[in-house]
Amino acid sequence: MQMNGKQDMSVTARTVGITETVLRDAHQSRMATRMRLEEMLPVTEIMDEVGYHSLEVWGGATFDTCMRFLDEDPWDRLRVIRKHFKKTKLQMLLRGQNVVGYRNYADDTVREFVKRAVGNGLDIIRIFDALNDLRNLEVAADQVKKEGAHLQLSISYTLSPVDTLDKFAQLAADMKSMGADSICVKDMAGLISPIDAAALVRAIKTKTGLPVQLHTHYTSGMGSMAYFAAIEAGADVVDCAISPFSMGTSQPPTESMVAALQRSPYDTRIELEKLVPIAEHFLKVREKHADIFVQLAGVDINVLLYQIPGGMYSNLVNQLKEQNALGKLGAVLKEVPKVRKEMGYPPLVTPTSQIVGTQATLNVLTGERWKIVPKEVKNYFLGFYGKPPADVDPDIAKKVIGNEEVITCRPGEKIAPELADAAKTIAPWILQPEDVLSYVLFPAIAKDFLMKKYAKVTQRDIGLQPMSDESAYPV
Repeated sequence: MQMNGKQDMSVTARTVGITETVLRDAHQSRMATRMRLEEMLPVTEIMDEVGYHSLEVWGGATFDTCMRFLDEDPWDRLRVIRKHFKKTKLQMLLRGQNVVGYRNYADDTVREFVKRAVGNGLDIIRIFDALNDLRNLEVAADQVKKEGAHLQLSISYTLSPVDTLDKFAQLAADMKSMGADSICVKDMAGLISPIDAAALVRAIKTKTGLPVQLHTHYTSGMGSMAYFAAIEAGADVVDCAISPFSMGTSQPPTESMVAALQRSPYDTRIELEKLVPIAEHFLKVREKHADIFVQLAGVDINVLLYQIPGGMYSNLVNQLKEQNALGKLGAVLKEVPKVRKEMGYPPLVTPTSQIVGTQATLNVLTGERWKIVPKEVKNYFLGFYGKPPADVDPDIAKKVIGNEEVITCRPGEKIAPELADAAKTIAPWILQPEDVLSYVLFPAIAKDFLMKKYAKVTQRDIGLQPMSDESAYPV
């Protein structure tokens, strides 16, 4: 380290990479995924000159939100973004067999989605599974390798009696055997402490020798400390968000991390001055959407007590508001850890966070635990989401699924091919091959969106040729 102008040469100097999340996770975390393409493009040229390790620009909730709320085609968005970034690698977040949806999809859908995602401009595909069931990563990972993109397999970080340092390290080793080019520790709730971050990075490095990237959220207040400890332990890349969209339920601020590492052996080689106009632009975007911007001041203690990610917390609040039962929020928060234990300690990330949260809410609102069980919860107990980290409570399982047989195979094997039938269904209004994928992933939303898009295109008398909205934006 540098002290009194002198650097400790015992520390091996290496450039630490920054993945900027403002174009995906940061606005998903703080602005309900409502940032429009037109709000991104004015600073793309500036961002392309910064020297980021990569930009996260796609995946997660951005796919359905584009169609559902913004009247944008997610595939058009990806192509336009790719066209504007000449130098910087682009990456996405993929939910394994869930792709970017909320259930498992057939293997043909997974493979075609990866093929089209890489073909439309992605360099790095980060893949995770909500249960850390590596079987749910197999097909997507295999296709990423076939497409020649960078395969980053991700550990869903969580705290429980069964999630140990050795277990996570072994997961990383198994991921390496699956062809992973790097390992991401995905701390979706902001739970990881500096001590645990350092220990986990060292363990993964020792076990795999692969580059390690750490992703966390600032909800607990430990994000930046965890990053610095992880970097000292050998982490190669950290996820950050430009300051107006940082902290709270988002990532640690990019500028602060760059400044903290300057003149150290871990210097990012990013100039703070280049980040100023980017921050100024996104501050204006934030102010424009002040009515929906999540205003989390300081630390949300709920995430430390109940391990509930920010997005899950918001969903619980909204569910209770709809039932005029917001006064029962405290009871629901206390119910979540109980349900999670009974379900085998699933990490609370999409889609398991929604599954656990909904069941906890029903348990409280009905006044009788496990009286009402949604289909998704039943399918979870039947094994259709994968194998839980620990055994489920046998008494609860009996109550939920009775004597039905739990599947033990890879869940994707139980799903018949989907693309051919979907292509026939939307044949009258298909404009590009990717439309079939949009429809399979979100049938109701995509049908309405694609029919409107088809009507607009045909009204312009340009026939049925695949169309992109690129011409509407400056290049």
